[in-house]
Amino acid sequence: MKQLSHSAKQTLSRAFCLSAAVIFLGTSNSAWALFSDDEARKAILELRKSLATTQLELQGQIDKLKAENTVLRGKIEELEKQGEDISTSQKTYYQDLDSRLGNFEPRSITIEGVSGTVQPGEKKAYDDALKAFQTGNLKKASEGFSAFASKYPQSPYLPLALYWGGNSKYASKDYVGAINQLQSLIKKYPNHPRIPSAMVTLGNSQLESGNKVAAKKTFSEIIAKYPDTEAAKDAQQLIAATK
Repeated sequence: MKQLSHSAKQTLSRAFCLSAAVIFLGTSNSAWALFSDDEARKAILELRKSLATTQLELQGQIDKLKAENTVLRGKIEELEKQGEDISTSQKTYYQDLDSRLGNFEPRSITIEGVSGTVQPGEKKAYDDALKAFQTGNLKKASEGFSAFASKYPQSPYLPLALYWGGNSKYASKDYVGAINQLQSLIKKYPNHPRIPSAMVTLGNSQLESGNKVAAKKTFSEIIAKYPDTEAAKDAQQLIAATK
């Protein structure tokens, strides 16, 4: 076999080197590519793991804050209730204190539009008479209100004492006593809010005592003066009995 020329040998050598370089580069690129994908996967897995850990930590912190918030809310509600209890207790205390002081010193008050000074023991006397009426002890109530009216003629409770005293006497069939007490109320306090109702009891007392003329006059006056009241409705029904 003939030996290759020097030029041919150089050409073959170059071709071999080039082929080897191409193969090496190809192999190197493939290896690099595989290395990059593996690292990327590892990075993604690490990132996911890190995110999962962070989410668990955040959820734990959120749960802890919720628990603390629930405890705080419970404490706030408890404090609010304690505040309400204290407020109620103080109110009761001062009302009781005010009531006690009322038994020892005069006080200026307004009751159903009537102003005046309440003397020591005055309110208790009125309350005792009213309680007797409410429990059906009409004799004690009637005597109590009459005694109150005599002892405290300037009392802001006087209109009510006359009103309930008149009703007590009417309920116990003391019609003359009821008429006198209710007429005294109407004369002294013509603009008092209890007047329409007091006039109905007055008219009934007059009717029960046999004075139909006076009763008819009273009922007619109620209808004329207080047309839009319950007293007027009652008077309208009762006036038929005066014929």
